[in-house]
Amino acid sequence: MKKIGVGVFIVLALWVASRWHTWFVEEDEEAYVPSLTPSHVLLTFGDTHPLSRNVSWQADSVVRPSWLELVCLADSDTIRVEAQGEVFRSRGGQAAYYVARLRSLQAGTYYAYRVVTDAKASPWYQFHTQHDAADQASFLYVGDVQDSIGGETNRYLCEALSRHPGSEFLVCGGDLADGPRQSCWDEAFRDIDSVTQTMPLLVVTGNHDYRKGVFQWLERRFPLTFSYFLDSKIADNQVYTLTYGPVQFFLLDSNRELPYLLTQRDWLKVQLEQSRARWKIVVLHHPLFSIRSRSRNLIQRWVFNGLFESYGVDLVLQAHEHAYARMTAHEDGKAITPVYTISHCSPKNYDIYDNDRYDKTIASSRFYQTVRISGDTLTLAAYEVYRHSLCDSLQIIKDKEIVKIIE
Repeated sequence: MKKIGVGVFIVLALWVASRWHTWFVEEDEEAYVPSLTPSHVLLTFGDTHPLSRNVSWQADSVVRPSWLELVCLADSDTIRVEAQGEVFRSRGGQAAYYVARLRSLQAGTYYAYRVVTDAKASPWYQFHTQHDAADQASFLYVGDVQDSIGGETNRYLCEALSRHPGSEFLVCGGDLADGPRQSCWDEAFRDIDSVTQTMPLLVVTGNHDYRKGVFQWLERRFPLTFSYFLDSKIADNQVYTLTYGPVQFFLLDSNRELPYLLTQRDWLKVQLEQSRARWKIVVLHHPLFSIRSRSRNLIQRWVFNGLFESYGVDLVLQAHEHAYARMTAHEDGKAITPVYTISHCSPKNYDIYDNDRYDKTIASSRFYQTVRISGDTLTLAAYEVYRHSLCDSLQIIKDKEIVKIIE
């Protein structure tokens, strides 16, 4: 028995040694000097009001006088919104980050804006706020991006949006950047250039966003970039909720240790209990039901899945496992919600095991999904990025108290 124990210990030690660099060693960050002209300009949502917006950017290495100039195109009325600045120092340098909060926007209106730091201005950008349609919403979803091949994802996103022009915003399931380094952030912003200056972006945290170590941690430049987290995080968890028309989004921080996940569960339970939205969508990075192994992400499943089932979550958007998959639970022979999907748009592909829990699995490609809500119907469609070919779809239809899923 003692020999068996020693053997098990040796096997575990060898396994940990083989994974040590992946789990605990962070790559060096090259030295960098930020641009004096505003860069990394990003339009996101703001507080929980659907018409709120934040604009964040990076400029210089110290805080300078900064603001946003906003023009209502209908009447050419221009206002100046002062920005808040903060310096973040990383291993490779330091940069000043800014956020301007827009809180008096009108529905169904076109706006133009530019950001200014120390009298140096960005280009002008335009965006459009949604109408007061209480039963309509449409957005594009991507999983991991982690682009390391020269901004190729930008072409895919632009092509996808040209084919689905009704998309009102973009959602990412984490790991937008390949790591917490300035070069990776620069690459990520090349991926979303010309897209997320004109439509809001929602992002959750992924494991590549965290610094590695025995205990992982998230650098402050993540919430300084995705600035809705500055006001919404709970006990250092990057969580956020937004109601947009008929749907309420719940963003979770699934990379955390168990005590933090339990805090998130308490927050999520309250939010779901208070929600009056007809549709509920959760976004988190780690799939609750893995397609790589039945033993993965069991803690996240134990913490969250009961709430998803008990409080009527309709759709769970996940990433992390670099393939496409869709799982629909069944009860008495009928498909029921939640519907769980996994997606990615990264150059890296992972092998998946033969998983009979999922209705659809596709490996060795890249994908994006469209989600359209119109009244009692949610339509989910998945596309392969290279040919923009439809590879999966379903509808969730709510007829009073009855939910039907049509695959």
